[in-house]
Amino acid sequence: MSDVWSETDTGVLRLPSGRLVRGRGLRHPLDPSAPVPSYGVYLLGGQPPEVPWGSGWIRWPDFRLPSDRPAARLALADAWERAASERVEIACDGGRGRTGTALACLAVLDGVPGEEAVAYVRRHYDRRAVETPWQRRYVRRFGEG
Repeated sequence: MSDVWSETDTGVLRLPSGRLVRGRGLRHPLDPSAPVPSYGVYLLGGQPPEVPWGSGWIRWPDFRLPSDRPAARLALADAWERAASERVEIACDGGRGRTGTALACLAVLDGVPGEEAVAYVRRHYDRRAVETPWQRRYVRRFGEG
């Protein structure tokens, strides 16, 4: 079994470095024939559901920004590092707003300029990713600190 995603797996985003990360909406059931993550980061306003793989939680209310931005930065940096050798998934309820924002932040960590990261994720993951103006601003500023 491969330790990383296949580029053809549903929801998988290829970052410029070649790292593969899967975005997902938790309200959509997992495909039983698809590989499971080895690590997940869940972006929810409340405690995420239990999963049989390693996971982290960023308290992130729907349509908003992370409640603790320094902790979110650390969790996303950890996810980016893990994606070099593990199947990492990033997920919120719908898989677009918060998930798209987090994926755009991973793209920034991967070298995509903050001003271009939302467009990158919309082009390669979901054209409706990153739903609010403040989420777009968060991504632009993510590379600054």
